Amino acid sequence: MTNKEFLSLIQKETNKNDFERYLKQLVLKKLSIEENIAIFEVANKYIASWIKSKYTNLIQNCFEKSINIKPDIEIRLFGEKKTKKEIQNSLIQNQSPESTILNPSYTFDSFVVGPSNQMAYNAALAVASKPGIQYNPLFIYGGTGLGKTHILQAIGNHALENDKTVIYVTIEQFMNDFIFSINKKNMEHFREKYRNCDLLLIDDVQFLSGKESTQEEFFHTFNELHNAKKQIVMTSDRLPSQIAGLVDRLKSRFEWGLTTDIQIPKLETKIAIIEKKSELNGINLSRDIVSFIATTLDSSIREIEGVLIRINASASLLNLEINLQMVQNLLKDQIKENKENIKLPDIISLVASELNIKPSDIKSKKRTSSVANARRIVIYLARELTHNSMPDIAKFLEMKDHSSISHNMKKTTELIEKDENFKLIIQNLKNKLINKE
Repeated sequence: MTNKEFLSLIQKETNKNDFERYLKQLVLKKLSIEENIAIFEVANKYIASWIKSKYTNLIQNCFEKSINIKPDIEIRLFGEKKTKKEIQNSLIQNQSPESTILNPSYTFDSFVVGPSNQMAYNAALAVASKPGIQYNPLFIYGGTGLGKTHILQAIGNHALENDKTVIYVTIEQFMNDFIFSINKKNMEHFREKYRNCDLLLIDDVQFLSGKESTQEEFFHTFNELHNAKKQIVMTSDRLPSQIAGLVDRLKSRFEWGLTTDIQIPKLETKIAIIEKKSELNGINLSRDIVSFIATTLDSSIREIEGVLIRINASASLLNLEINLQMVQNLLKDQIKENKENIKLPDIISLVASELNIKPSDIKSKKRTSSVANARRIVIYLARELTHNSMPDIAKFLEMKDHSSISHNMKKTTELIEKDENFKLIIQNLKNKLINKE
């Protein structure tokens, strides 16, 4: 198989964004059926790590569909030389018939804890330390990209350090293994693999929906492990009771232990996440850049990780200095330009909600500091995000004339320049208005 043939194949198996940003950069250097290995090269270690952790199974499935083998995947840097012995040693260290390779960077230490995920973090740490003792099963649910996979693999990495046998798979991998084993008439091996472990970690169980035969097999696997006091941890984008097409007996078992959620992180937690992941990846970002990323992107940690990889790749491949302008140019296509749809009532409603005051107070004659501050923010955002003139805004807010608007704009601009927290508030509100559903 040539590199061109491989890229053509994997392009059909993934979405356009993932292919263009990451997978397109793969260069197939070696494919050996005899050694059961495929070796790729990429430009830098961050992209290598990202592809390895996110797309290994997809790459293997492409080979399996095309040439009927599922090779081990090696991803290294352009020009990096490894002897055959080094490659074999690497495979021995990373390969186990009972477990899936975990991303070593997904640890409890690298997970940023905040009010949005504190309970899930504590529960995960508890089951990793004493699997099968309490919270069995542990069911973690939440929106896409909020850190469920990170915390699931952190459990696995922690358990491996304590000599536990760990299986981490997505439910899609579980289903593929199940179907493959049926076709090969090798269910004994399948059951031995999934029922002889200390921890079974299953990602995205919502995709069990409607898969009756897989649900049946998973039901028996669950029972075997639970009866043997082996730890089961699952993630989903919704509560067990909300997974349509899931049989009642599985819903019931999923709720036997502890069910906890990971919520959307607040701005302060997002900033901490960006700072932590930048530090771990050796990327030096100024406070302005961190604030821009935190307030420009939505709350998907996965998207934040992708942006950091793009920043580092652009800097290293194009020899660009990492500054605010560079990051702004890099993200301009990801920023949704919905300004035409922003109305003055939208701005008042959001500002009032975020600052915990009544919308009617903003249009009143009140001069308390909290109301005056909210009014200034509304005026500033109205001028920035709408086509309303100063007289239009003054009329809407029932203020004297445009000179009052001009005075408030000047005061707000001064506060933005002097007060970092105030600047963050403005940026966050602006982002929410632009990216509103």
